Amino acid sequence: MAAQFGRRLRRGATSGAIVAAAVAALAASQGPGALPPPTDSLGGDTAIGAGDATAPHGGDAGSATGDSPYYTDLPPLNPPKVPGVAPTGPQVPIVTGPAEAGIPATVLAAYRRAEASVRSSDPSCNLPWQLLAGIGKVESGQARGGRVDGNGTTLAPILGPALDGNGFALIQDTDDGAFDGDTTHDRAVGPMQFIPSTWAVWGQDANGDGKKDPNNIYDAAQAAGMYLCAGGRNLAIKADLDRAILSYNRSTEYLTTVLTWFEYYGRGAHTVPDGTGRLPVDRSDRPGPGRSPFPTRPTSPASPSPSPSPSQDRPSPKPTDPAPTSPSKPADPTRPPTTDPSRPPVAKPVEVPPTLRVSRLKAGTATLTAVTGSTFAQAASVTALDASGRPVAGVSVRFELPGTTDARFPAGATTVTVTSDARGVAKAPALRAGEKAEPFVLRATVPGRSSLPAAELKATVEVRKADALARVGATDLTAATGADYADVTVEARLGGALAPGVTVTAVVTDSKDSTEQSADGPSFGKDAAGNPIRTRILKTDGQGRLSVEDLVAGEKAGSYVLLLTAPGGGTVTVTLTVTAPATTPPASPDPSEEPTVDPAPTASTSPSASTSPSASPSASASSSA
Repeated sequence: MAAQFGRRLRRGATSGAIVAAAVAALAASQGPGALPPPTDSLGGDTAIGAGDATAPHGGDAGSATGDSPYYTDLPPLNPPKVPGVAPTGPQVPIVTGPAEAGIPATVLAAYRRAEASVRSSDPSCNLPWQLLAGIGKVESGQARGGRVDGNGTTLAPILGPALDGNGFALIQDTDDGAFDGDTTHDRAVGPMQFIPSTWAVWGQDANGDGKKDPNNIYDAAQAAGMYLCAGGRNLAIKADLDRAILSYNRSTEYLTTVLTWFEYYGRGAHTVPDGTGRLPVDRSDRPGPGRSPFPTRPTSPASPSPSPSPSQDRPSPKPTDPAPTSPSKPADPTRPPTTDPSRPPVAKPVEVPPTLRVSRLKAGTATLTAVTGSTFAQAASVTALDASGRPVAGVSVRFELPGTTDARFPAGATTVTVTSDARGVAKAPALRAGEKAEPFVLRATVPGRSSLPAAELKATVEVRKADALARVGATDLTAATGADYADVTVEARLGGALAPGVTVTAVVTDSKDSTEQSADGPSFGKDAAGNPIRTRILKTDGQGRLSVEDLVAGEKAGSYVLLLTAPGGGTVTVTLTVTAPATTPPASPDPSEEPTVDPAPTASTSPSASTSPSASPSASASSSA
């Protein structure tokens, strides 16, 4: 931390001179006669500015943020050099470079849009987007590295600590917790860290969604731009620039930190995908060697210094360290820069941000087709065009999948935001099809341009196909009624190559000439209601094979057919034979056993002894006598 603080001091010493020169150059381009606005007895602007006790900022009416803590990380000592681009010029080429120079695409689009809007409504302010970027870096690390949705709203609210007077300003609740969720004290809110009372006055709806949301980077960036330009400030004049920054947070170190990032971005910046921006680490409320844990207030708001005040705690340079550079004396803010009266001033054209220059998105002509579970061969793309049909580089484009499809971008994302290249082409990352075989429409929009029609790209997910199915093995499939069959293995091919992931329909029919399900043939078991299942959907594995299992013979003997078909024309049939159960023959007599003979009836037991008509006459006569 000590080494880093030493770097901060060295950086602050040189940054003031560089920024002063850059501001003077921009001021000169505005022509002679540019004077600072009148100031009050405290040295602040007559309107809203640093130290203005009438400013509507809640209990501590001195800054937009209530002097909340901020990030103190500084850029590298050697910023990227971009030939032909002035440090405060409105345009920065979209190039690759150090991670510290990367600004998330949607966040950068919001800064550029705010610059164009304010330059249109208040051209004398000369607001550069790099100043908004410097403040956004220091306040929230560019919306936490660009963690915003397609409309520019942060994925989670960004809140500062409670302004309860404990190391910060004391500001009682002014919004009933509407913006910051705190009904006791106010908190700084959003990527530009406005306190609720300030937002109530300066809040904007820059993205046209009908809401003034401090957590929306478009709304917050435009509000910040208008706030910085308050009181007739001309940010091309160093004194006005300093006062504008100090109106955001009344700390000389804050002033130096913002100016350093302002100058750094002016020398080169590039876009990075949303959510991938470099996050800062050090904050002003975290003590470190040689520095106070809380921001300090300037001793003289009327003439703030662009570099930190000398301190007894400043580390002494080592013999091997370069000697600190003395800051240049700032120009007298009450006198315009000297110009050659024989030459008229050259007005710099206002560069309209790409997001505002784009007139339409032209959908690419590539056919977006894939089979289930595979990556689309062609990438989805659109071309950003201006009103004249010329390509526009540096436009943030958001691709969005509909909720009806299970296709996904990398990491399972349903939306991605990319930036158009030098040809105006914005190309989405690889899209992977899901298991749903159906058409869908992919939409491409420009974040923050809700009035700009979306470009629609038609895509189709097709089923995997097989033009040939073949059984592996030739064992006869025969089973008695109610018995199980052996498993059947089938191989699928397309164009001679094994075809994985193909959906195959297996159905039991009565014959090879029929495709209708059999009424009493073999089955795949029974459903919950006890009905036989004779149709099943299967899928080939990674080797293009599938196994037909759990086949059971029915109760009716006969010959049946297992028919398998695949999209693409592949078919195969397998004969299923059901045999009747074997009958059991009657048992043969045992020859070793004697046959059983019934005994002859006796006279006493014979039922016909006294009634038989064959009784002898003599017997009858004797009986009658």
